[in-house]
Amino acid sequence: MRTLKYAILGLINRRPSTGYDITKEFKAELGNFWRARHSQIYPELKRLVDEGLIEYETVIAGEALEKKVYSLKDKGREELLEWLNKDEKMVPTAKDKFRLRMYFSSNIEQEHLVELLESQLEQRREKLATLKKKIDGYSEVPQFGSQEFGDYLVLESAILREAAYVEWLERSIKRCSQ
Repeated sequence: MRTLKYAILGLINRRPSTGYDITKEFKAELGNFWRARHSQIYPELKRLVDEGLIEYETVIAGEALEKKVYSLKDKGREELLEWLNKDEKMVPTAKDKFRLRMYFSSNIEQEHLVELLESQLEQRREKLATLKKKIDGYSEVPQFGSQEFGDYLVLESAILREAAYVEWLERSIKRCSQ
């Protein structure tokens, strides 16, 4: 299954977008739980056009810069809704290089292991603080059915994930000192 296909259809469903706009979304909001590189997005946009799921209009930006603004066709919206409503089995655990390192940590000197854990802890705390600032921007839980509602749910999940990671790192540092 081409999950990137549905991520792009979902973004275009929210608002007509250029490839650049879509790439920015993957670096910002979606980057908290899904990744896609520029080199993956543009070929997928072409496939979606070829499949008749999206279309584009070429617009002029500035004096001569042409850009394609993609919009969803009815067929694309139907496929997106079908995918959104599908119940799927849990996916395998995401790859985490740091946890893999910790799995083999018996090969790391104790002092260096603590340094690695502390560095990771600092990075995770910063990420957690950034996510909390984002959620503080909401005065209340957005209305069910709004685009903001889904954003809120995913943001809340990201906060819980990072908080758990921070707790695990703090425990690990303590265990290294015992």
